[in-house]
Amino acid sequence: MRRFGRRDFVKTVGATAAAAGLVAAPAVRRADAQAKTIVFGGSVPLSGRAAETGLNVNNGYLMAIKYLNEEMGGVEIGGEKYKLELKMFDDASDPARATTLIQRQIDEGVDFFLGSFGSNIVLPTAAITERAKRPMVQSGGGSDQIFTQGFKYVFGMFPRASRQFISSVEFFKAMSPRPKSISVIFTNDAFSKTNAEGAAKDSKAAGFDVLEMYGLPEQITDVSSVLASVRSKTPDVLICTTHDQNSLLISRQMVATNTNVPLLYQTLGPQLATYRETLGKFATGICVQIYWDERAPYKDKFFGTAQKFAEYYRKHVQRPIAYHTAGGAACIVTYVQAMQAAKSIKTEPVRDALAATDVDTLYGRVKFTPEGDGDAILLGPAVGQVQKGVVQLVHPAAAKTGTLIYPTPKWSEKT
Repeated sequence: MRRFGRRDFVKTVGATAAAAGLVAAPAVRRADAQAKTIVFGGSVPLSGRAAETGLNVNNGYLMAIKYLNEEMGGVEIGGEKYKLELKMFDDASDPARATTLIQRQIDEGVDFFLGSFGSNIVLPTAAITERAKRPMVQSGGGSDQIFTQGFKYVFGMFPRASRQFISSVEFFKAMSPRPKSISVIFTNDAFSKTNAEGAAKDSKAAGFDVLEMYGLPEQITDVSSVLASVRSKTPDVLICTTHDQNSLLISRQMVATNTNVPLLYQTLGPQLATYRETLGKFATGICVQIYWDERAPYKDKFFGTAQKFAEYYRKHVQRPIAYHTAGGAACIVTYVQAMQAAKSIKTEPVRDALAATDVDTLYGRVKFTPEGDGDAILLGPAVGQVQKGVVQLVHPAAAKTGTLIYPTPKWSEKT
């Protein structure tokens, strides 16, 4: 089955764990003392700048573990029954802290790892697990640097950053009237800059005029000078390859300075309910890349469908679901299916099975390139647009749940 929305359409282990910063909620039932257990380690930002999305990734991990343990009684691998255990630390959005925590887990004998959120954390932690020859499956890092260093044990649910804009350019080409000019704002972190370079390259190749590339520090507090330049040039499409909080800052300052463009397109930010709630009516019309939607007809051997995963999630978690949540859950089910294919829980056979993965999941069809990133067609993004506070899919045509608003109303005209 082709992936919908593409081109064509923690567990704690007692007081000592709590003291070490292990994630505890929502709780995962402890496996029976006699049951064989597979441990997944790693870190995730539950505090700090990346916490908003880090919580979503972590909830995906937790819900998949909870479901497989409690609803299915564990998983069968090579004729043996196993319970799953999650050991995730809060890395506080700090790469140095994350690397220390990952090395500690390797020293303690953890064999299988899940990724953090943010390429600036995934990259150094993946280097550590690679040296130890421990697999890592992650849905939080898309920088090209993760996938161009010859790593053999790292697998990502996203295409590398430079390949993530292929479907978005097809969206621009399909717009009516077709836009002519594009400007790009990016931050100088491992993901955003490479993503911006890919966006500019693919846009130019498609015949769009790239007016300006605006590079900003990784942590920004003011973009007024950049917005002054945007107002003077007024591109048809303003692309922001920035993370959630920076995207929100840019949008709020665009409103405050009355910086209007026919279409604002942000790779991250509008997919979050908190972003949309913060902007209120001003979020209307903003476009965003979307890697998963619960309305998609994805089939999964464990949950059944994407919709059933979303229903199970909402039974246990009040926090709004996001595509990073589904991506986190998909890391777990992909691991399990690789172990079942390998009929083993040894690291080398599992690594080889991950490299050969081509399976349907709640997240869509998962397949990795030889370098470990997600297949650019199967795992590339669809395009959503905020309409009445909800993200509607507007591209590709086969995935549409709403009709694109373009040009979007000016800030002063939004209601």
